[in-house]
Amino acid sequence: MSSAKRTDRRTAAAHPADGHDMIRVHGARENNLKDVSIEIPKRRLTVFTGVSGSGKSSLVFNTIAAESQRLINETYSAFVQGFMPTLARPEVDVLDGLTTAIIVDQQRMGADPRSTVGTATDANAMLRILFSRLGDPHIGPPSAYSFNTASVRASGAITVERGNKKAVKATYERTGGMCTNCEGRGKVSDIDLTQLYDDSKSLAEGAFTIPGWKSDSQWTVQVYAQSGFVDPDKPIREYTEKELRDFLYGEPVKVKVNGVNLTYEGLIPKIQKSFLSKDKEAMQPHIRAFVERAVTFTTCPECDGTRLSEGARSSRIGKISIADACAMEIRDLAVAPLLTALRDTLDSFVEIGLGYLSLDRPAGTLSGGEAQRVKMIRHLGSSLTDTTYVFDEPTIGLHPHDIQRMNDLLLRLRDKGNTVLVVEHKPEAIAIADHVVDLGPGAGTAGGTVCFEGTVEDLRSAGTVTGRHLDDRAALKETVREPTGALEIRGANTHNLQDVDVDIPLGVLCVVTGVAGSGKSSLIHGSVPAGADVIAVDQSPIKGSRRSNPATYTGLLDPIRKAFAKANGVKPALFSANSEGACPTCNGAGVIYTDLAMMAGVASPCEDCEGKRFQPSVLEYRFGGRDISEVLAMSVAQAEEFFGTGEARTPAAHKILQRLADVGLGYLTLGQPLTTLSGGERQRLKLATHMGEKGGVYVLDEPTTGLHLADVEQLLGLLDRLVDAGKSVIVIEHHQAVMAHADWIIDLGPGAGHDGGRIVFEGTPADLVADRSTLTGEHLAAYVGA
Repeated sequence: MSSAKRTDRRTAAAHPADGHDMIRVHGARENNLKDVSIEIPKRRLTVFTGVSGSGKSSLVFNTIAAESQRLINETYSAFVQGFMPTLARPEVDVLDGLTTAIIVDQQRMGADPRSTVGTATDANAMLRILFSRLGDPHIGPPSAYSFNTASVRASGAITVERGNKKAVKATYERTGGMCTNCEGRGKVSDIDLTQLYDDSKSLAEGAFTIPGWKSDSQWTVQVYAQSGFVDPDKPIREYTEKELRDFLYGEPVKVKVNGVNLTYEGLIPKIQKSFLSKDKEAMQPHIRAFVERAVTFTTCPECDGTRLSEGARSSRIGKISIADACAMEIRDLAVAPLLTALRDTLDSFVEIGLGYLSLDRPAGTLSGGEAQRVKMIRHLGSSLTDTTYVFDEPTIGLHPHDIQRMNDLLLRLRDKGNTVLVVEHKPEAIAIADHVVDLGPGAGTAGGTVCFEGTVEDLRSAGTVTGRHLDDRAALKETVREPTGALEIRGANTHNLQDVDVDIPLGVLCVVTGVAGSGKSSLIHGSVPAGADVIAVDQSPIKGSRRSNPATYTGLLDPIRKAFAKANGVKPALFSANSEGACPTCNGAGVIYTDLAMMAGVASPCEDCEGKRFQPSVLEYRFGGRDISEVLAMSVAQAEEFFGTGEARTPAAHKILQRLADVGLGYLTLGQPLTTLSGGERQRLKLATHMGEKGGVYVLDEPTTGLHLADVEQLLGLLDRLVDAGKSVIVIEHHQAVMAHADWIIDLGPGAGHDGGRIVFEGTPADLVADRSTLTGEHLAAYVGA
């Protein structure tokens, strides 16, 4: 029989392996999912959409991706698993047809000062190898060019315990590239002494201006006054050189203060230990403000901010040192004749729209969208196929001009034979889907079901919230507000800004836009003077454990606890799960964590409090017919109604709940852990908290992040209410609906990096559309149908 005939007969019958073309989910119950059953086609691009809080992430990340990773981890030996994070099995009956999942999410990259774009993508590792081979003069191995590696030299004797013991002389030497002055950070911290004391006064006259340092405190002021090292009655500016050195930098030594043995040490090390070693976000507001005033970070004078030793900077290829290479914009570096692997990595940066970054850019300064795209770099050139790629709103932080490029990359991953799952709200990204899954119909307990599955065209006529709003377009305003003043910025040159002069109008809704990397954040965050009148609300993570929730973060729990205490004649502390009222068995956590060694730990509801977190005696106290655990289980919308009228009426709590509802968080439960919130939810939670403050200028950084099309309209209403109340609102934004609704637009560009940093348009949205002289103008005109 010929081979051709044999092939024909084999392809005539379907191969059993070809039947596995779906990822099947049955009975998913993670978070708010209500027994969701769904089939997702493999080797296609599937977009999951729905209002914020509808269950998209619970299905895609917490169920499908989580189970894929757990199953992969189980293929390793028990010994190896002991070193890996343990993952619990998701709440789901059946998960079938899974492939290896690669998650590319928006989690901010490590804020360690030694982590940069280059170290996060391995580009620096390849550069170091290149310079260690070709650099002139040759200074050593790749580690000699690493700012994370210190030089070490040691010699001595070691005893080898083999047969007859004998001492052997040993020397060890390692050449590193770390600058010894800043220890590879590129910046050195300096303490502004004028913020610590008034040198015209003596210690007895109250020279210290440090928060909490009272004149009668023997632990702080009296340690210095009674130390014997300085004269407490002499003004600090009159200290001798020795007195000043002992006062500021003295070594720890025991002294007697009012008959008590205490430790005296110089003021600088004492401040560093008591203030600077602590998490700034966890400090009380007045302490945090003091630290921000007192500590200044300046470029290291030894390495000029490059982080590298003099030896590493002296070695060059041609006329370029490794410090010069890392400081270049990546698209400029990519044209140099470098190694193929390095050039491919650098080309990927340019292709993904990050050519304006430099390899020495600190990873902690990247936005959520930039961090997600940097993580994509290592997957673009991968030869893997039949892999599941999971993306969390990859268009975040992208100008409409850049979204098409991102779409092309997602389609390219799909066309290589991969399954691409995308959680997304933008119509431009939904439009390229092969398959759409719409969750809802509402948020929180009102969501968690699949409302629609099918094509984009069928979604438009499906009647779901997403389908109805898919073609929404905000219209240009017929009239715009007149400014009441202006915030003048002159000669702004932060990062890529090119001596920008601009007047930001006050008393109106002003949108600052431009392509990614054009200088928007540099202009606003770097040039708008931070002060008592400016309230900046960004997407930085909220610090808090799983015990923190919207009620504790916003201060809502305080009036609730007081109301319960007053109604029942007991102490407010009883109504805190972190204080006296906590269940003693689970310490107020509501769950008991059981460590199962190499297997995933199990969190089971506490049997004593049944997951309610409080002692049984506390739950007997009621307010408005509800106990404290029932109140914390309410959604914001339910609690707003509960505390707004009737016997449970509590104006202080109702005011905070109104703000939470105003920013579109009505679906959150009061006791939901902060660790489960998305970036957009975190920003809106911060905005709700700041809305009660006195500031007159609000600076918002992409407030549409994570917002469904239906929620954008609500956000625009909120921004209008802020402006109508006499506030000035400055919004950094790419969403065309926000641009169309603005009173004034400032457009930066024309490109990114050194091609940006200039004002390319100032005026009303109508003028921008009519002008069409910028990329933003072209896209906004297309959006409004002009």
